[in-house]
Amino acid sequence: MRTYLSAALIVLVALLVPASAVAYWADRRLGDADSYTAAMSPLASNRAVQGVVVTQVTRALSGQIDAGPFQGGVDALIGEALHSFAGTPAYRTAWDAANRAAHTAFLDALTTGHGDAVTIDLAPVIAQVRGELVADGVPFADRIPETHLSVEVMEYDNLGALREGFRMLQVAGVWLPVLTLLLAAAAVAVAVRRRRALLATGLGIATGAVLLGIAVAVCRRLTLDDLPADIDRAAAGAVYDALTAFLRTTAWVVLFLGLATALTAWLMGRLRRTP
Repeated sequence: MRTYLSAALIVLVALLVPASAVAYWADRRLGDADSYTAAMSPLASNRAVQGVVVTQVTRALSGQIDAGPFQGGVDALIGEALHSFAGTPAYRTAWDAANRAAHTAFLDALTTGHGDAVTIDLAPVIAQVRGELVADGVPFADRIPETHLSVEVMEYDNLGALREGFRMLQVAGVWLPVLTLLLAAAAVAVAVRRRRALLATGLGIATGAVLLGIAVAVCRRLTLDDLPADIDRAAAGAVYDALTAFLRTTAWVVLFLGLATALTAWLMGRLRRTP
């Protein structure tokens, strides 16, 4: 009976490992403004994301300036200025400010039921660009008013289904990972042969890590396939990868810990048999 109970707990642990990682990620990573901004910050140097930002901001700024016969030249100057600005520290600062502001909208989309898209308000970027253009003496740049431009980086037709899952994960928070660890310890404690149970528990944890890695990869494909045709796939993929980097890292760390635990239990058995 104890053997069957231990085996059932090990299977449960393997299933709870990916769920625990996702619960912690949703509560402490996506739900925290600092962690969210830190995850999105590297995208400031991503070419696909930069391309979307430059294109959208150029269109927004061009629409704010009526330069008459000089419109083409002004648009070209704005585009060149934006491409140059996209590689500067000031752009990265503006990008972080935009993402911090977007975090509120991101949580709003996932928790309150308002909207079916994740957007970034590029007002901080536009303000920085306007200042750069004025400082460089670009004609008509001083005519650019304060502009709020929201760019969709993720859009779903069934975001409502994701909201329910996100709420459940937030409730689980850190408690599910703690429960998983307790169940792993219980699986070893109730076993008749604890060394074998430790080995099996290590393999179960490693299996859970593999399941987590597979889930992240499959969800990436499903997420990108579900996007509207006008959303840039490369930029959306970069956003997904940035937001789920913690999960991928966790999968590798947990895989290593699980295999290390199993190997340690196996070596203990070998040493015991050595005369």
